[in-house]
Amino acid sequence: QVHLVESGGGLVQAGGALRLSCAASGIIFSSNTMYWYRQAPGKERELVATITRVGITIYADSVKGRFTISRDNAKNTVYLQMNSLKPEDTAVYYCKAWDLRNNYWGQGTQVTVSS
Repeated sequence: QVHLVESGGGLVQAGGALRLSCAASGIIFSSNTMYWYRQAPGKERELVATITRVGITIYADSVKGRFTISRDNAKNTVYLQMNSLKPEDTAVYYCKAWDLRNNYWGQGTQVTVSS
């Protein structure tokens, strides 16, 4: 059974930083492209960052230069380092794994940035 468990969310002031983690089990982690998405209240879920199996990273324009996605295949974990946080970054953050056939989602972690 596949499990993706996000952690590291919380309340932070604008300009602060958080590091999110997503620990995966039940999948061959190194074979998966990993993603971070977020969903703010009343808005659609949006893709924030992607890291491919070979470590290529892609970012949404809104977070480029502030967020960094990384992965540790030995720990089956993907990270999202978020710096210079803004109130508009407030959302539930989800990780997703894709193995070319299936998408697997975590339960999400809340990030709240106060102004």
